[in-house]
Amino acid sequence: MLSCLLEEHQVKQNERKELQEKRRRGAIAAATCLMGALVDHPNMGVAQAYMNQRKLDHEVKTLQVQAAQFAKQTSQWIGMVENFNQALREIGDVEKWACSIKLDMYTIATALEYIYKGQLQSTIS
Repeated sequence: MLSCLLEEHQVKQNERKELQEKRRRGAIAAATCLMGALVDHPNMGVAQAYMNQRKLDHEVKTLQVQAAQFAKQTSQWIGMVENFNQALREIGDVEKWACSIKLDMYTIATALEYIYKGQLQSTIS
């Protein structure tokens, strides 16, 4: 009878140990899942922020290249406009020179005409 009770007690104790071990494994698995979920949630935000940062860096580099190209093109346009302005100034100088020559020629023509008329009148009288 005592041995039966002892045997029963050991069987129940083994069952409790197995149940406790089963519960312990379940608790460990649940804790692992919880820790994974707790760590993964912030990591997803960090990963998203990292991806956004990489995209922004790429966009910044692209923008810098485009800005440099635009600055180069703008300086070329400025050079072209300055050359055009210089050409216009030269044309203005040529026009001024031509007007000056025209005025000089008119003065010379008038003087020659005056001289011619003076000589013509002196031969007539």
